[in-house]
Amino acid sequence: VKERVADMIIDTIDGYAPNFGRAVVGRQVKSPLDIERDLGMVGGDIFHGALHLDQIYSLRPIPDYSGYRMPVDGLYLCGSGAHPGGGVSGLPGHNAARVILQDRKAWF
Repeated sequence: VKERVADMIIDTIDGYAPNFGRAVVGRQVKSPLDIERDLGMVGGDIFHGALHLDQIYSLRPIPDYSGYRMPVDGLYLCGSGAHPGGGVSGLPGHNAARVILQDRKAWF
């Protein structure tokens, strides 16, 4: 089923960008179940939890841990479960890296 859906998506894009399908040299099609199983993202949720008002900004993942620091010294949260979430590629890691540099008093 997922391969048929992928074909339909490529066909739809072909309607707007002719020859798109011919430019595809490879693909990997994953269902939400595949994503959950392979990457540990419950329900295939790339955001690692809902991005509702109670799960954003200083509330993500919970208020006490929203600053990327965890209660174990040297442990930091830097993935989709951290602010701003999985929808902003790389930013949680960037933000966590800045906190790590502050904590480690980088020489540069």
